Amino acid sequence: MIASRFWDFAGAFAHPVTAVLVGGAVAVIVAASLVIFVLARARKVGPALEKELWLRTFSWALIVPAIVVPVLIGPAWAILAVGALGLLCYQEYARATGLFREPAVSVAVVAGILFLVFAALDHWYGFFVALFPLGVVVIAIASIPQDRPEHYIQRTALGVFAFLLFGVGLGHLGFIANDPLYRPVILMIVFAVAVSDVSAFTTGKLIGGPKLLPATSPNKTISGSLGALAAATVFVSLTAGAIYGDALALWQRALLGLLIGACAQLGDLMLSSIKRDLHIKDMGAVIPGHGGVLDRFNSLLLVSPAVFHYVHYLIGFGEAQPIRLITGS
Repeated sequence: MIASRFWDFAGAFAHPVTAVLVGGAVAVIVAASLVIFVLARARKVGPALEKELWLRTFSWALIVPAIVVPVLIGPAWAILAVGALGLLCYQEYARATGLFREPAVSVAVVAGILFLVFAALDHWYGFFVALFPLGVVVIAIASIPQDRPEHYIQRTALGVFAFLLFGVGLGHLGFIANDPLYRPVILMIVFAVAVSDVSAFTTGKLIGGPKLLPATSPNKTISGSLGALAAATVFVSLTAGAIYGDALALWQRALLGLLIGACAQLGDLMLSSIKRDLHIKDMGAVIPGHGGVLDRFNSLLLVSPAVFHYVHYLIGFGEAQPIRLITGS
C-alpha cells in the first residue's frame, strides 16, 4: 500500500477530468506560443513586450510539469511536492523579513512544516490537526532559552505567521492527496486559481474602472476582481460537477467556485500587503517573469484550507481510506 502511494502512474489518467485538465493546460501553452509568434512576425508587439511574453510562457512551460507530474505519479509525491513548495515559500519569506537571522524560530517553523508533511503522508488527520496549536506553542518558546526578550514579539509573530501560511495553509492541499479523487481535485484547485488570476488581469485591462485597493495593489481593478470571481465560479461549477457528480449540488459547486475566486484574490492581496510593508517588488527572482515562488503561488495559501474544509464538511476527503499508514503498521 505504501509502495503504491509512491508509484501509481498506471492510474494517472483513470479519471477523465485529469486528462482534460492536463491536456487543456498543454494546449493553452502551445496556443499562447503560437499567438506570440504570429504577433511578433506581424510586428504587433514591440521587442520588449515580445521578450516578456516569451519569458512568461517559458516559465509556465516549466511550472505546469512541476505541478502536474508529482500529482500524476502518486499521492506521496503530491504531498512531498506541496511540502517542498512550503519550504521554498518560507525560504523567500524568511529572507525578505529577516527571520533567517533567528535560527531557533526558523528551525521550529521548518520542523513544523516537515511534521505536517509526515502527518499527511501517514494519513493521520488527528495528528495533522493537533500540529496547528502544537506548532504555535513550539515557535512561541523556541527563542526563550536565548534570554533575548528584545524583539520577542516580532520574531515569534513572524514565525507563527509563516507556519500558519506555509505549513498549515499549504498542508491542506497536500492532505487532499489521501482522497481517491485527489488528482482531478488538486488540479482543479490549481487551475481554478490560474483561471482567476488570468481573468482578473484580462477583465481589468479590457474594462478598467475604479481601482480595488490602490494602496495595496495599484494595478487591480474592481472589474477585474468581479471577472475573476465569475470565471472561477463557472470553471469550478463545471469541473467539480464532472468530478463529484450529484454528490455536490449545483449551488454548492458554485459556492465552491466563489470561495476559490475570493480566497485566490485575498491571498494575492495579502502578499501584496506584505511586500508593500517591506518595500520590495517581488519576494524572489527564481521564476523568470513571475518573481519568486511565493509571488506565483501566494493564492494557494488561503485557497487550500478553505477548499479542504468546505468539501470535507460536505462529503469528506479520504473518509473510507486506510489511516496511519506508517505509524499504524
